[in-house]
Amino acid sequence: MSERRYDPTHGEWVTFATHRQDRTYKPSAAACPLCPTVPGHEPTEIPREHFDVVVFDNRFPSLSTDPPEPSVAGTDLVPVEPAYGHCEVVVFTDDHDATLASVGVARVTLLVETWARRVADLGADPGVRYVLPFENKGEAVGVTLHHPHGQIYAYPDVPPRPARELAAGRRHHERTGHCVFCDVVAAEAGGAREVVAGEHFVAAVPPWARFPYEVDIWSREHVPSLPELSADARADLARVLAKVLATCDAWFGFSTSYLLGIHAAPTDGTDRDVAHLHLEICPPHRGGGKLKYLAGSETFGGAFLTDVAPEVAAARLREAAGRAVVPA
Repeated sequence: MSERRYDPTHGEWVTFATHRQDRTYKPSAAACPLCPTVPGHEPTEIPREHFDVVVFDNRFPSLSTDPPEPSVAGTDLVPVEPAYGHCEVVVFTDDHDATLASVGVARVTLLVETWARRVADLGADPGVRYVLPFENKGEAVGVTLHHPHGQIYAYPDVPPRPARELAAGRRHHERTGHCVFCDVVAAEAGGAREVVAGEHFVAAVPPWARFPYEVDIWSREHVPSLPELSADARADLARVLAKVLATCDAWFGFSTSYLLGIHAAPTDGTDRDVAHLHLEICPPHRGGGKLKYLAGSETFGGAFLTDVAPEVAAARLREAAGRAVVPA
């Protein structure tokens, strides 16, 4: 079963992919499907002894280019449609014990280049409207494969959170004539909540941070999507991203779990005046060995409650940035 059902009470599509119940779950390092294939051993997903960055189709996709027909008939109230789209796996390194914070700026630069290429290629599919690269890292966010990797989903519509973000951007633009993120960058760059400053990108704890140590990375220029970045800007994004991840590890004192997502313009050419390239990095940690869980207010109200003031979090992270070591 793989299909999308429309929720008329929220105006959102929900995807059902029941075959994902059988996906690989916390294998041992010796049985990791994302490690290189070693001669004399069982082949993995990657038929090479060594590699830098690898992209391949997810074996357990939520969306596919050849989805089955829905298992139930839709109605006027609750339409049902095949789960069309793309789901790709991006493996960051052949080192099972590495992290994106430890692989070095050169490798992160290659990853940014890979993201940009895949966004362009997947976005060229006329059945796709939004491409979302992301990484789920660490058991604290439910990861079941520990080898450093991320994913790219290409959706047939704009998912709910980016859609709300774009709608807010349109309202701001109609009221002020400005891109809301351009205004945010002008207000936050060099301020009390800035964490890492680059030439083309700036990282800060946003004043509305939903997680205690959330860090957002915003393009200084109004650039709608990754493929439109210059080579210099992509390299700068890699440096800033690597520094932010190393900073989080330095502050918490361990390899930090987090959710990382890249928001950009829809791939059909719409909303380019309000879509502004940015990354969101949300560690669930709140200090003292405690985790930030999504509880009743967040889950049912959509209203986030945070435990650390953004200004305090940013000051702590800036101090840790001075100690953070980022490999070249």
